[in-house]
Amino acid sequence: MTLMSTRFCVIYVCFCLFTGYTECTNGSKQHPHIIFIMADDLGFNDVGFHGSSQIPTPNIDALAYSGVILNNYYVAPICTPSRSALMTGKYPIHTGMQHTVLYGAEPRGLPLTEVLLPEYLKKLGYTNRIVGKWHLGSWKLEYTPMFRGFESHLGFWTGHHDYNDHTAMETPGWGLDMRRDTNVAWDLHGQYSTDVFTKEAVHLIATHNQSKPLFLYLAHAAVHSGNPYNPLAAPDDIVAKFTNINEYNRRRFAGMLTKLDESVGKVAEALAKAKMLENSIIVFSTDNGGPAAGFNLNAASNWPLRGVKNTLWEGGIRGAGFIWSPLINQSKRVSNQMMHITDWLPTLLAATNEKSSRIPQNIDGINVWTAISDNLASPRTEILHNIDDIYGNAALTIENWKALQGTTYNGEWDNWYGPSGRDENYNTTMVRFSLAGQALQSINKCATEEEMNKIRQEAEIKCEPIQKTPCKPLEEPCLFNIQEDPCEVQNLAKVHPAILKKLLIRLRELNSTVIPPGNLPVDLRADPKYWDYT
Repeated sequence: MTLMSTRFCVIYVCFCLFTGYTECTNGSKQHPHIIFIMADDLGFNDVGFHGSSQIPTPNIDALAYSGVILNNYYVAPICTPSRSALMTGKYPIHTGMQHTVLYGAEPRGLPLTEVLLPEYLKKLGYTNRIVGKWHLGSWKLEYTPMFRGFESHLGFWTGHHDYNDHTAMETPGWGLDMRRDTNVAWDLHGQYSTDVFTKEAVHLIATHNQSKPLFLYLAHAAVHSGNPYNPLAAPDDIVAKFTNINEYNRRRFAGMLTKLDESVGKVAEALAKAKMLENSIIVFSTDNGGPAAGFNLNAASNWPLRGVKNTLWEGGIRGAGFIWSPLINQSKRVSNQMMHITDWLPTLLAATNEKSSRIPQNIDGINVWTAISDNLASPRTEILHNIDDIYGNAALTIENWKALQGTTYNGEWDNWYGPSGRDENYNTTMVRFSLAGQALQSINKCATEEEMNKIRQEAEIKCEPIQKTPCKPLEEPCLFNIQEDPCEVQNLAKVHPAILKKLLIRLRELNSTVIPPGNLPVDLRADPKYWDYT
C-alpha cells in the first residue's frame, strides 16, 4: 500500500467515525436504524393528518406528510393481541393470544417457542432497546423483554399504570409497575411517564454506538387511561390551554396526546442531532382503535368510523399509522395498500436488505416493503381481524369485502362516536416548524405546506350518504363493502349472499387453524402485597 493510499484510509475511517456515515464497510450501506413508536389506544381521528383539528399533533403530522400515511392499515382490536402480532408476525389465533388482554397475575405469556422481531434483528447486528410498555408476559423472567431479544428496558410489564406514581390497579391487587431492565425503578416515582420514556429514548439515541444499527421500540403508555382515581393524567398547564374543548375528559385526553406528540418531536430531533435520521425508518402506529365516549374511562375518537377498542368494527381495528424513511422511493403520499400489523416483521426485515430466503415463511405477515416504497399493489388481499370463540365474534376482509359475525359487550359499543374535530382551523405552519418538522427540514425531507394540505385531504375518510341497512351481528353475519362504505352503514348481506358465503367459508378454514386461547385464571399468589407492593 502506498503512503498516499494509507493516508486516504486513515482519513476515511476518521470521517466515518465522526460523522456516522453509513457507507464505511466494503462500500455497502449499513442496515437502517428502525424506530418503532407505538401509541396506546390512539383513535383513528385523534391525529391531525386524518382531518381533525381539535387537538394539534404537529410532530406526528410532519413525519406522516413527509412519509407514507397508511390509510388501509389494520391492527388487532386490543393491546396484547396487537403486540403479539407485531412481535411474531403471526395472527393472535396462531399464538393463543387472541382473547382479551394479559393480566399481570396470569401465569402465561407470549409462548417462548416464538421467535420475536428483536431476535431476528439481533442476528443482523442490531442493538435492540425497548422503552415503555411490554404487556406480553412477566410471570417468569424469561417472558420479559430482557430475555426476548432486547438489551435494555425502561418501562412497565403490564397493560397500564398511573402516569405519575407508576402503580397499576389490577386483580388481585395494586402495586408499582416500572422497571429498569428487571429491577424495580423506585427512583422514577412522581415523574410523568411520557416524559420518562421520552427522556430515555433520546438518551439511547444520543449515546448509541453507530457502528451498529439501532432498533428502538418506543411503546408509550399514552394515551391509555391510567388507574380509576386519575384515568386521564396530564399536566394541568397543558390541559388548561384547550379552551376550545368543552368536554372535560376530552380536554384531559388532549393534554395526554399533546405530550405524546411532543415525544415524537423530541425523538426526531434526537435522530437529526445524532446524524442518524438520514438512515432511519420511523414507524408510528396505534395498537388498536380508540376507546371513545367513556369506554375504559377514556375519550378517544375514531370518527367517522364505527365502534371502539375491543370491537371488530373499523373503529376498533383500523389503525392510525405511517412509515417515514429516506429509503422510501415514493413518499409524501397516502397509501391505500392493504396492510396488517403482522406485516411489520417481514417488511422491516426486507427493508434491512435481508435476503428474502432468510425472512421467516411460517408466519401470517407479508412483506409489503416494495409495495409501500414504490407505490405498487399490495401483495396482501386478505386480513383476518380476529376469531374469538370465547366472545363468539369474528371478522375477515378479502379485497373490498368485510364479513362480521358476533360482537362484544352485547352490542353496546357498536355505534359511531365523535367528536369529529372539523370545527377548528388547521395550522400547517405549526406542523412545518414543529421539532419533527425542523428535523426533517435539516435533511431537506419535509413536505411543503401545500403538499401537507393536499395529502391531508386525501387521508381524510369521508362517508358519503347512502341508504342505511341495519346490521345485527348477534343475530346473523353482516357484509360490508369497506372501500365504498368504510363507516359500515349499509349491510349488504342480503344483496350479495354469495360473497358473504365465500367469506364465511374462508373464516371456517381459518378457524380450523386456531390455537385455543391461552388465558388462565389469575394466580392470587401474585398479589403485589406479597411482593413489596410491586
